[in-house]
Amino acid sequence: MMRRDRWVALVTLVMLQLFVVGAGAHLLASDALGEKETRPAASPEPVAVPVVTAGPVLAAGGNGPLPAKTTLTERLTRALGDPALGESVGAAVVDVESGERLFADDADRGITPASTTKIVTSVAALASLGPDARLSTRVVRGSSPASIILVGGGDPTLAAGKTDPSVYPRPASLASLASRTAKALKAEGVTKVTVAYDDGLYTGRRTAASWKPGYVPEGSVAPVTALMVDEGTTAPGSRQRVSDPSRTAHAAFVSLLAKYGVKAGRTARRAGADPGAEEIARVDSAPVHALVERALTLSDNDLSEALARQVALKEGEPASFDGGAAAVHKVLTRLGAAEGIRVHDGSGLSPKNRITAAALARLVAVAVSPANPRLHPIVSGMPVAGFTGTLGHRFGRSDAAYGLVRAKTGTLDGVSTLAGLTTTKDGRLVAFAFMADEVPPGWGKAEAALDRLAATVAASVAG
Repeated sequence: MMRRDRWVALVTLVMLQLFVVGAGAHLLASDALGEKETRPAASPEPVAVPVVTAGPVLAAGGNGPLPAKTTLTERLTRALGDPALGESVGAAVVDVESGERLFADDADRGITPASTTKIVTSVAALASLGPDARLSTRVVRGSSPASIILVGGGDPTLAAGKTDPSVYPRPASLASLASRTAKALKAEGVTKVTVAYDDGLYTGRRTAASWKPGYVPEGSVAPVTALMVDEGTTAPGSRQRVSDPSRTAHAAFVSLLAKYGVKAGRTARRAGADPGAEEIARVDSAPVHALVERALTLSDNDLSEALARQVALKEGEPASFDGGAAAVHKVLTRLGAAEGIRVHDGSGLSPKNRITAAALARLVAVAVSPANPRLHPIVSGMPVAGFTGTLGHRFGRSDAAYGLVRAKTGTLDGVSTLAGLTTTKDGRLVAFAFMADEVPPGWGKAEAALDRLAATVAASVAG
């Protein structure tokens, strides 16, 4: 009875998460930001658990029987032979409750994961920061009463203009920050100030050395800074990126201050804020659990890079590409899930990342475990086959996986991956990872082949 009660409680949790995600369906149903052919109080530490302790969180009717291994192996092996996947393919299917491998094919070889790297980043963010942590953008006192500093806290979702109240998660507003700042200054009789900006929270390069030079110009990602608005785009909804997000955010803030009755020079000057400087105003991002859901559903590169740096800060590492990678590895080690995972960025844009199919499927199972309830936003954040995010246009209504698969996609030049969860036809909850990184040219063919693999798992039955 206790076990059944646990299942019911977990199912209820996930259904509530799904309801919240559904509230922003128009946002979540959009295509990925950059998913194309080259195209502060933290919760207690997460429990390091073997996968064998995991229990179902998606199957309301309880866990069904295991699928027949022989039949599943035959069907997946045949599907893996699709020439659209190329010669470098890794695959793993894991039973969530027992941790048993139901299928493996070259599952222990590191493969370029593309955006399925975001699963790794998101798990680390939830485990290290906690699901309720927020990223703060502040205004503090400068060297004189008429001097203020705009301090970036690493929130790329900070909105420069008006925000659609139906968008999920609702971003913090730069206009609100300017309004609060102006109100505080005018209460002191100050109506003219100098404004500097501090984006020193992050260190090192703004673009990874392994990234293709075209990623920023084509709009896949912005230069990574601790101060930006609208994810470094030229306007909300645009893919075009600005060359210096920090200076752009400063200019927007100065303009908004003038709107609220405080004049400031437009010269953008970088200055380090005194750690003990008086705070004048602040705005906070959505909680990390909602940011993770956005990052996974929309394959948000900018947000994923920010989350990796926040993990670095929490884990005592430099807030850089290398520091983020080291911090993520540290967190995964505590979870007992670091083996087979080597990353160089948070978004998966780096072709140097290597993850084994076995490790990725195992990590998904760890995120589902009842021993790690803080990681469950991984489940609610994954796109749903045929409905949301980067899977919204994949899987037909007649497909066995339609509405049953929750998975993260990954696409780079020559790379196509898919990792997530599904219930089998008999109601057994399983995690899977299918990865190919020598995909022949032909847009959509490899993705369709991966979808057929996921559908084969969803349609599997007990022997």
